[in-house]
Amino acid sequence: MTDLLLLASLIAAATIRVAAPLVLAALGGLFAERSGVVDIGLEGKMLAGAFAAAATAAVTGSAWVGLGAAVAAAVLLSLVHGLACVTYHGNQVVSGMALNITVAGLTAVLGYAWFKEGGQTPMLGAGARFGAIALPGATALGGVPIVGPIYREVVSGHNLLVYLAAAAVPAVAWIVYRTRFGLRLRAVGESPGAVDTAGISVGGTRYRALIAGGALCGVAGAYLSIAHHASFIRDMSAGKGYLALAALIFGQWRPLPTLGACLLFAFADAVQARLQGTPLPGVGVVPVQLIQAIPYALTVALLAGFVGRAVAPRAIGVPYVKER
Repeated sequence: MTDLLLLASLIAAATIRVAAPLVLAALGGLFAERSGVVDIGLEGKMLAGAFAAAATAAVTGSAWVGLGAAVAAAVLLSLVHGLACVTYHGNQVVSGMALNITVAGLTAVLGYAWFKEGGQTPMLGAGARFGAIALPGATALGGVPIVGPIYREVVSGHNLLVYLAAAAVPAVAWIVYRTRFGLRLRAVGESPGAVDTAGISVGGTRYRALIAGGALCGVAGAYLSIAHHASFIRDMSAGKGYLALAALIFGQWRPLPTLGACLLFAFADAVQARLQGTPLPGVGVVPVQLIQAIPYALTVALLAGFVGRAVAPRAIGVPYVKER
């Protein structure tokens, strides 16, 4: 029973760690998409944030400066996306994919040119990354049955950005549903013409939404390189931006259901990591590639049966052209 509880606690802790960047990126996409802008560029903004954070932290030795650089890089890409889609009414999917492809190549080229390590950044020291935080009482409660292992392994021992991701969920829900900006955000995503008639800038609201989303994506990227890992490696986002977008759709563009979808995908990822190299009864050792495909297969299966019933903001993907 103790071994089973410990295994469950370890999987739960791994689920939380894997879910953190998905939650941050999905909440960032929520801002953009609730304003009516398709944000398929989550992947590129996460990757840019991861590279900017690791490169800056490697040079300055400060994780906080790296975090600021990650946010700045992702916000800059959000502004580029806004320029293409909001100002010049371009195709939002094409713009997002262009960002993803550009960043995937640019980070590798810059990493090689600056650090000469095959597109990677140097390994970061303790001060250049966010380490684990032991919450008060984690050691003292460790010996208490059931409660102790759960508190020590699941609740305590995460880095600052994990706790920031947890706090971001109620914060974003409050902003979207309890503030004037949130009301305008939802209105612009549903009926931009009516909002414009009321004297509210549709473009300005969408730009603010993209900036907020970019900031969260930057934090998600920084988590990958200077919190969960200790350097940037090529393509380290590994499709997490697309998983975050899938979670956002599965969560009906609402914060709490989106959190649930992120946890589900993260749980599948945590389980596949545990299954690698483990022989299954009657099957033997399953190829690693097949195990690694579990989270993505789950995503496809869920969206195939669910996406038809997902009700997106009515104005999403449609550039708003003000009538003269």
